[in-house]
Amino acid sequence: MHTISLKRLAASLLTALAPLYALSMNAQQTVASNLPVSPLFGSQLVPAGSQPTPSPLLTPNTLLSSVQPFSSSVDGTQAASPSAPSDTPQQPETSTPGQASQPSSGPYSPQQTKRILGVVPNFRAVSADQKLPPQSVKDKFVTASQDSLDYSSTVIPALLAGYDLGRNSVPQFGHGGVAFGRYIWHTTVDQTVENYMVEFIVPSLTHEDTRYYTLGHGGFYRRTGYALSRAFVTRSDSGHDTFNISEIVGAGASAGISNLYYPSAQRTLSNTANGWALDVGLDAATFVLKEFWPDIDHKFFHDK
Repeated sequence: MHTISLKRLAASLLTALAPLYALSMNAQQTVASNLPVSPLFGSQLVPAGSQPTPSPLLTPNTLLSSVQPFSSSVDGTQAASPSAPSDTPQQPETSTPGQASQPSSGPYSPQQTKRILGVVPNFRAVSADQKLPPQSVKDKFVTASQDSLDYSSTVIPALLAGYDLGRNSVPQFGHGGVAFGRYIWHTTVDQTVENYMVEFIVPSLTHEDTRYYTLGHGGFYRRTGYALSRAFVTRSDSGHDTFNISEIVGAGASAGISNLYYPSAQRTLSNTANGWALDVGLDAATFVLKEFWPDIDHKFFHDK
């Protein structure tokens, strides 16, 4: 309390003495302005013991304004200072350097998953409108390995083995459980050879991109036609549409290789051609499934 009283007393004294101090300073400036100019230096002569002041004339109001902030701080209030333009212009908000800008919100686009229903390999599928770098030879090898060695890669061979067993496609395999085992290891080898020929060996030589790029837009017939056409049209490593040599030649090569491990009675030109057509047809059918799988997955499994 005593400190605040002393500050108030000092402020009052400054307020009272400000007019007298201003008058004395103005008088000093008037005297200095009437002094003769030095012919040598071109400046005013100043009497010994006095200093010229370059500051403008002081007024009581000028001093009082300098006292007001001090008085206000004593009373516990902050004096409002006049607003002044900032030296630094206000910048609009921008994203943090080094942080990728977020895309503007738009309609939700269903995404591909690594497996369809958890049991069908879907590692080659690319979601609609997704941009990816060119597929390297290593990427092609990894994708072929995933489609061949993942646990989900056993489902299609098992289904084909059951179908062939029911049709007695290879009578030399017999019937029953033993026959089913023979069918399943043959169809598994068929799928593995075809995957590496179509997804790795041939496209590495022809510089083709083996991934399936989902269209994701348009009507049912347009998307279905697009998916079926991917068996004959694919992308090159440079991003241009090209004839799908890897599918056609790779599937034909795998059908020819299958003659090495099937019974000699099955090694005919017609059986090889049928195997070739079956491989291409299965791939085309899976392309249609890949095209619509994101919509099915979103509608029935992730629709909130």
